[in-house]
Amino acid sequence: MAEYSAFDVLGPIMIGPSSSHTAGACRIARTALKICGNDFKSVDFLLHGSFALTYKGHGTDKALIGGILNFDTDDERIRDSFNIAKEKGIEYSFKTTDLGEKYHPNTVKIVFHYENKPDEYVIGTSIGGGAITIVNIDGMEIDFRGEFPTILLQYDEQKGAVAYVSSLLAGNNYNIESINTKKDKLKNIVTLTVEIDRELSDNLKDAILKADRFNITKYMGV
Repeated sequence: MAEYSAFDVLGPIMIGPSSSHTAGACRIARTALKICGNDFKSVDFLLHGSFALTYKGHGTDKALIGGILNFDTDDERIRDSFNIAKEKGIEYSFKTTDLGEKYHPNTVKIVFHYENKPDEYVIGTSIGGGAITIVNIDGMEIDFRGEFPTILLQYDEQKGAVAYVSSLLAGNNYNIESINTKKDKLKNIVTLTVEIDRELSDNLKDAILKADRFNITKYMGV
């Protein structure tokens, strides 16, 4: 399991009662909304570990709904998120599950269902104090904490993919905070994660996210 410093778990300004189970849950869902978009038809929350055991008592369910309504952790509307979601016609369900031992106890898998495209999902973990880590997007294992804008790309192994992205960023005066690759050796598929120092411009989004060389592209702003 990853190690975290005290600075990772200092509590945010939030609607309580729990930074891990309420603020963290809200941040996971709000981040998932940014990743997958708000054009979903319905959403399922699959609760793992302590989230599954205590989600009603700790307000995790209201916080998750607040997150997909794009409420921040200190938004008082979280307390009334069920009614607000109903007014907006948002369909949702909560289910308990076991995602496996590799996942932190405060973990939720959020599955978005759409009218005209395949389902998408995000798995996120609340590590304490309102801090979160997004650990999986549609089967791609990542480590995204929402500290920096992040580009996520998946592609068949090839030469020049990393250089293509880094040269575009450098040519537009972006600093790369971190760059990581993970390779599936059985499928020869690479997942590239790039954290940058500021939000990606629309022109660069088109140049990177619409490039033919990538199979799956995501951009996660902060």
